[in-house]
Amino acid sequence: MQRPSIIRTWNRNEADEEAMGAAHAPIWRRMIDVSIHEDLRPSTVLDYGCNQGGFLRMLYDRHPFKAAVGIDIARESVDRAELLKGQRPIDYRVSESAATLGRTFDFAFSHEVLYLLPDLAAHATDIKAALKPGGTYVAAMGCHKDSAVWPRWRKVIAETSSIPLYDHSLDNVAKAFSDAGFHVGVRPLDLDAFMPVTVGSEYFPKVVDQLRYYGQDKVLFRFVRAP
Repeated sequence: MQRPSIIRTWNRNEADEEAMGAAHAPIWRRMIDVSIHEDLRPSTVLDYGCNQGGFLRMLYDRHPFKAAVGIDIARESVDRAELLKGQRPIDYRVSESAATLGRTFDFAFSHEVLYLLPDLAAHATDIKAALKPGGTYVAAMGCHKDSAVWPRWRKVIAETSSIPLYDHSLDNVAKAFSDAGFHVGVRPLDLDAFMPVTVGSEYFPKVVDQLRYYGQDKVLFRFVRAP
């Protein structure tokens, strides 16, 4: 499958697409808890791969920011994000490039986007152009070659994904951003909340698979652009 520049939705299954936000909410909360320790009111924020916009809405409700942009290549998801944002200072756009926005940000975030990108080096360059000097990019990644559940889960995701998947390792990610001039840090997500267990899940047929994925296998990268 060739990666298209614009798609309708990420998941071809409408029910799974709509359920994605609720399923990701505990992960977003954890991302925010471990990466935001300052007042964001003077800050600008980018969400790369925003889908229906839930992460930025949650972030603003917990840590109000000056302004934010969420970008995604799924046009219907972006339309939905615009409808749901209310009065929050967020602009959602259909785009696959942060640099083409023509502005820079204090913080950038992505959740499970890196494994959908064919060229990590190009992404690192794109994010660098969109960050202010000293700016931080936090990227959550559980879909990678080093995960114990990835070989099986990859097949399940590929059946409903609108775009191709890529087999990146954690080392590949770290090297791409280091080569681009970022200071690279990583930590396990270590989710501090209960996740619902669905018996017979295709994604996690065993409870231990889910524990692995949200424990050691799902990590947060922190990339800091040099001042």
